[in-house]
Amino acid sequence: MGIIGWILLGLLAGIIAKALMPGRDPGGCIVTILIGIAGALLGGWLGKVIFDVESVDGFFELSTWIAAIVGSLILLIIYRLVLGRRRS
Repeated sequence: MGIIGWILLGLLAGIIAKALMPGRDPGGCIVTILIGIAGALLGGWLGKVIFDVESVDGFFELSTWIAAIVGSLILLIIYRLVLGRRRS
């Protein structure tokens, strides 16, 4: 999958993760894209390490989307925890 595919997957995974975890985040669209891209990479890596499967087979594979969304959710939780502590 090329860089444009990763950016598009990251954008959509970040939007889906934010929809699954609604709330006020200080980040805008750029932060959503970055969290989504990093989450897609994290989800693919975790799928390979934990389940010993190739979770990023292709753009239209369900396992790729699940891994990207789960990775994005994990990073969104960490992002909110870190920024929540800063504001307190």
